[in-house]
Amino acid sequence: MTQEEIDALISGTDDTALEETTDEDSAAEAADVEFTELPSNDQAGQQLDPKMDMLYDLSLPVSIELGRTNMLIRDVLKLGRGSVVEFDKLVSEPVDVLINGKKIAEGEVVVIDKHFGIRITTLVDATTASRARR
Repeated sequence: MTQEEIDALISGTDDTALEETTDEDSAAEAADVEFTELPSNDQAGQQLDPKMDMLYDLSLPVSIELGRTNMLIRDVLKLGRGSVVEFDKLVSEPVDVLINGKKIAEGEVVVIDKHFGIRITTLVDATTASRARR
């Protein structure tokens, strides 16, 4: 785009140049995008190992850890409605996903309708997790 075309766009005298550029750029960007199909819940269930079929119906506690802190008993006893407890994590840091007390993933908090949820961003490597427990 030349300086004259930019000046014309700013002054509002030549609207067609902007539309043509935008349409061409959008078409080029849209043509480069490719989406892979994600398996549906039914397809994902079919890929599970049939040898472990009896384990699939077991229920495990899932918890999300926003952060941790240490407090003196006197401070805990002072807690009441409206009290604020400060955690060791920043707002921008991912939360931990624990299954049966073991960290298996990290994620970010999302709001779905009026409920909280977690979008998984990272799965914990099993070898790293086993070394951390030692």
